[in-house]
Amino acid sequence: MAFFKLLTFLSIIVLSAGRLVVHESRAFAPHGFVRGGAAPAGHMLTLRVALASNNFAGLQDRLMTLSTPGSSEFRRWLSMDEVKSFVQPSPETLAAFTTWASANGLNHTIVSPNSDWVSFTLPVSQANQLFGANFEVFTHLAMTTSIVRTLSVSLPSELVGHVEVLYPTTQFVDPNSLLGHSTSVSLEQRLPTASCNTSDPNGVMNPICLQELYGVPANETTKNTNTILIPGYAGAFAQPSDLELFLQLNRPDVPSNTTFTVTRIDGSSASDPDFVGLEAVLDLQYTIGLAPKVPSVFLSVGGTDFPQALLDTTTFIDGLESPPSVLSTSYGAAESTFGDSMAIKLCNAYMALGARGVSVLFGSGDGGVRGLHDDNTTDCSNNTFIPIFPTSCPYVTSIGGTAGFGPEVALNLTGGGFSNIFAAPSYQTAAVASYLDTIPAEFPGTFNRTGRGFPDIALQAWNFEIVNNGTTSLIFGTSAGSPVFAAMLAMINDRLVAAGKPTLGFLNPFIYSTGSAAFTDITSGHNSGLVCPASSVAFDAAVGWDATTGIGTPRFADLLTAAMGPA
Repeated sequence: MAFFKLLTFLSIIVLSAGRLVVHESRAFAPHGFVRGGAAPAGHMLTLRVALASNNFAGLQDRLMTLSTPGSSEFRRWLSMDEVKSFVQPSPETLAAFTTWASANGLNHTIVSPNSDWVSFTLPVSQANQLFGANFEVFTHLAMTTSIVRTLSVSLPSELVGHVEVLYPTTQFVDPNSLLGHSTSVSLEQRLPTASCNTSDPNGVMNPICLQELYGVPANETTKNTNTILIPGYAGAFAQPSDLELFLQLNRPDVPSNTTFTVTRIDGSSASDPDFVGLEAVLDLQYTIGLAPKVPSVFLSVGGTDFPQALLDTTTFIDGLESPPSVLSTSYGAAESTFGDSMAIKLCNAYMALGARGVSVLFGSGDGGVRGLHDDNTTDCSNNTFIPIFPTSCPYVTSIGGTAGFGPEVALNLTGGGFSNIFAAPSYQTAAVASYLDTIPAEFPGTFNRTGRGFPDIALQAWNFEIVNNGTTSLIFGTSAGSPVFAAMLAMINDRLVAAGKPTLGFLNPFIYSTGSAAFTDITSGHNSGLVCPASSVAFDAAVGWDATTGIGTPRFADLLTAAMGPA
């Protein structure tokens, strides 16, 4: 009898294991994460589950129709409910998940306006059993607290096809997600800008220089019905007093009391005058410095979990009846650290925002072809290139970096390359194919030749003056170009609204077709990174689209004309 019971017990284990299907795994944690042993069995995990949307393929087709010039539905963006009809789970998916959760004693809560994300809490021991996982404790030098993750996670067979993401499980995202870098200069030492040419040692970029370089009008918005949303992560904040001083120094023609509004989510309480976020300062000072009459909203997102912060930003916007016309983000991380499932789900979320008429912008990264940043630990001989996400998502507009004032050249730090997760979208296949033809067969760099190419466009990214805690600083990085382009788009949206036309929304099909003539092609430069020699393997700027500066830098007047279309 004992032998029979043992056989029965073993058969149950085999049956249980057979009913689990590996969902996602990685051989080891990314560089910088250190294993600290098994997570305590009683430690409580809160998992978020992405339920499969009922018709994302249909939404993708609809978005391409809405965003392609010449279509009869061009820019007829969808409402919140129309998007939800594509994104929400099917009744079959809801039933499958609810039945499984109930059978396992899990009380779940819907945590997204489109009902595609649910959340529940359970002990590590149960999570290990239900998902064939081995949750462990991991630490990172850049993190003040440890995290609990697993290198492999499986799904019960009855959930396969109904669940797209389990988070957090196999995702290990480097906490150093911001893009910008700065050096401080005391206010007393600040000298008038000697030159706008940032290729010169003393060249400094500011709003007036950008107006001259790209032909941006000084202050002509009228309707003020569209908004720019700037998210700030990891407690980042910006002080109105810094903006006031920035405007006095760099836009004396604009009332210095011009300010921004603040919305907080995820428990954010960032408001300490002694704590500011470099990215928040840069983004707000340049969106308002260039488009002072367009309302800028700063979304302060609490917590330190970057993928969750990105997710919560999209779900926040999903719940707005009137979403912002432009979303500009200056953060990113190595694409591989997100894992395929989370990256795809987030990218689909940006697709849904594009369908509602939101232009989603991301800086392309500041480590050249070798990742988010480069420093003295960068291996310049490693020719396996590292794409950055979310800028590699085909439903966002990726912004690379330039320097100089005429002509501009690709800045060596600018992120650029090809996604390992997302295929090249139809709107850029011809442009990317032409560029790939210029790369010799013996090119030693390793990258995905069929992947989505980025960046899409480029703007200045060197020596931007900001005011940080009452002190002037110079900041550099592709994070600088994103708010500049956001301001330009918002000003164009203002003209479109005044003419009774829809806002720009998802830009890329327009940029690669009728809008392409509004960009100045950048044909010089190389994105080897700041710390690697110019001889390091990387991508070169070239005639047409390239993986350093995209299709080039915008000319405001021509972009406005192309956006307005035929009279």
